[in-house]
Amino acid sequence: MTALKPSSRTQRLLIGAALWLLAAPAHAVLGGSSASIVADRLHMAANERASQGPTFTIHALTLANGAVTREFARRDGVVFAVTWSGPSRPDLRQLLGGYFEAVQTASAPTGVRHLRRPLAISHGGMLLHAGGHAGHFRGAAYLPALAPAGFSVADLQS
Repeated sequence: MTALKPSSRTQRLLIGAALWLLAAPAHAVLGGSSASIVADRLHMAANERASQGPTFTIHALTLANGAVTREFARRDGVVFAVTWSGPSRPDLRQLLGGYFEAVQTASAPTGVRHLRRPLAISHGGMLLHAGGHAGHFRGAAYLPALAPAGFSVADLQS
């Protein structure tokens, strides 16, 4: 009996499918690597514009609805801050990574009536400020310990 040998086209398809299945979604998350900012741009179907600061790069991702997410990366590629502004909230789980759970816990309603107010969180070295209303949401999260020399909180506003 002879064993069936898959064709080279079939082998390429199988290898491609295996690589696709093994690939985890990559997102530039707070405290993570900036190597995946391209994946964020594709995931959000956004246009990207990068600008250089003295010791960091700002990657502005603009969505079709006008929302803008900016990811601040040090020269070594570490994302140390993210900001957002626009008519809808961004996917904070994607942007904040492991810090998302702290934000979710801090913003959860308590037994007292939950009032709409700006959110300010300091947890695990992350500082986050967020607020807005329907049609205009804004916020910023950053890791002061990872911020490079020359960075100022005022840079988040520009």
